[in-house]
Amino acid sequence: MHNEHHSLIHEFPEYSQEIHNLKMTNEHFKNLFDEYHKLDREVYRVENNIEPRSDMAMEILKKRRLALKDELFLILKQSKS
Repeated sequence: MHNEHHSLIHEFPEYSQEIHNLKMTNEHFKNLFDEYHKLDREVYRVENNIEPRSDMAMEILKKRRLALKDELFLILKQSKS
């Protein structure tokens, strides 16, 4: 079973322009964005048994990715209003 990446554009297609703009103009957003995608790649590699980890380690990765996604989404919502 192959799992897929959860890029922000895939998760929030309605915010694609804001994502692009914030990556170019907001250093905090860019850093969070980069960290989110790094974690997403790591989760993908674990889910597809490229880099096996314990269930607990995987749970920590997924929770951190979700926390980043929530924070990024909050910034996106604020930028659109």
